[in-house]
Amino acid sequence: MSLRKILLAATVLALPVAANAQPISGLYVGAGVGANLRQNSDATLSNNMLGPRGGTAEFKYGFVGTLSLGYGFGNGVRAEIEGSYRNNDVDKVSGFGLPSNNRTLGSVTTYGVMANALYDIDLGPTIPLTPYVGVGAGYQWVDNDIRGNVGVPGTVSLNGTDGRFAYQAIAGIAFNVAEIPGLAVTTEYRFMGTLDNEVGARRDFSAPGKAELDNFNHSLMIGLRYAFGVTPPPPVVAPAPPPAAAPAVARTYLVFFDFDRADLTDRA
Repeated sequence: MSLRKILLAATVLALPVAANAQPISGLYVGAGVGANLRQNSDATLSNNMLGPRGGTAEFKYGFVGTLSLGYGFGNGVRAEIEGSYRNNDVDKVSGFGLPSNNRTLGSVTTYGVMANALYDIDLGPTIPLTPYVGVGAGYQWVDNDIRGNVGVPGTVSLNGTDGRFAYQAIAGIAFNVAEIPGLAVTTEYRFMGTLDNEVGARRDFSAPGKAELDNFNHSLMIGLRYAFGVTPPPPVVAPAPPPAAAPAVARTYLVFFDFDRADLTDRA
């Protein structure tokens, strides 16, 4: 999935939203999908491996998906637990003394649990979007299956699953859906990394050994978030018009004169 397609999808999803932004107070759930770019991974083979021991694995764009359960404190601060999954196919393996046009196969899958702390940036009650930032820490398992120079003597393989401490940074924007209070469309960028993974390594004609691989990921995602217990704001009631002035009441007067005189009497 290309970056252009992801941005286009996020724009289309955001078109029907126009609700006032409200801070989340209480439980919410969220989900997101998108493209994951895993940075080139530098690998170092252990000393018992024959031949050059340093190399690099390059990866194609892959997939990322997340599910989260969180709680908003009503002041912009949120805390959540997140499960995530990332997968990238291997594009190229270089170094290790391999030819530049060697055939490569394999993929890398990263999955685990993160605890995140986030802060919603209030832009005012009339603006229907809310930027947010966050950080997270947790534990991720990395399943490596990387093979270079496949089918030729001197094949290098790096494989195995290893769990390590993980950390991430988050930046996103939530667009509130007017028709469904509590529902928001989200767009996010995430950087997620782990401590170096230790996996099994093998070169033809040598004993099995170990290798260390770094793991850094850049993710661009779109998703949905639903906050429970959000009620729509009360409708704005127009002020009542002022009461109309009472119509004038016609009055009748009697005027008294003395006989054959034009002077008003005291009674008149």
